[in-house]
Amino acid sequence: MKAFGIFLTLALMLAIPAAAPAGTISGHYAEFRNADVYTGPCFANAEVGLTGEEAILAWHVDQGAWSGVPLEGLSVVAVVRASATLGDPFANPLPAKTVFLVDSRANDAQRAALVQFAQSQASGLLDDVVAIEPEPISFAVGSRHGFVSVQAGHLVELSTRAINAGDQFCHNEELYYPPLAAHLAHAMPAAVLESAYRGNHLGITWNDSGRRSSFVGTFAE
Repeated sequence: MKAFGIFLTLALMLAIPAAAPAGTISGHYAEFRNADVYTGPCFANAEVGLTGEEAILAWHVDQGAWSGVPLEGLSVVAVVRASATLGDPFANPLPAKTVFLVDSRANDAQRAALVQFAQSQASGLLDDVVAIEPEPISFAVGSRHGFVSVQAGHLVELSTRAINAGDQFCHNEELYYPPLAAHLAHAMPAAVLESAYRGNHLGITWNDSGRRSSFVGTFAE
């Protein structure tokens, strides 16, 4: 079992190859979906069309700028409610509504640049914006692989851990859905310890845990 766990960890680390070379902006990324992304067909078929319309996408800029605006040390979080299961190749997730939570430490130009950067990473998914709110954002990457914690004021909480052998239910699990963001230098599926959205702009809130429904990684463009 120990050998299997090591193999699984390595497999998940390599599941999504490098997608973009280092560029002018880079940092860390985390994502939550309310449907499993690492799963077997039996679980996925039971969820598709019934759930998976909500997501949280979060970026923390370690270094770089966007459109000439420096963003080092700042974060942005997008909360999405789509029209279909995100990642379903047979359904259109648009229109999708998005609430942006931008780092409260950012000035007006930086807040605009953070939103524009996030929109450029998600292929039209984040274009219909219903609200942009400044919030104190904490984005912490744990010392253990796969452990990430994101908090945006009182509106969003997301924490993850690495997937392990105990998360094998069907024993034919695979990476069923890719991440929603582009230009990821590295990403791996992760299990959700907690995911919560408490805002009032999307007509829905949630508090979720226990799913194999997150991604954590790095981006570079």
